[in-house]
Amino acid sequence: MLKGLVTAIHVLIALSLIATILLQSGKSAGLSGSIAGGAEAIFGGKTKGLDEKLGRLTVFIGIAFAVTSLVLVVWR
Repeated sequence: MLKGLVTAIHVLIALSLIATILLQSGKSAGLSGSIAGGAEAIFGGKTKGLDEKLGRLTVFIGIAFAVTSLVLVVWR
């Protein structure tokens, strides 16, 4: 029963890790980056502070993912 709970938490952490990675802005400098940059200038884009916060959050969620992965492997 407890292993099922840890597995469910692991799945939730995995989904939140995917979401935080997808929410971060890309570092593209090609044509699509210039189009997106123009749209951000007109409509207002993400601030740099938000990207930094998402980066830190991604690190913490990644550590939690690694810890739950190790717990599940050792618990076999």
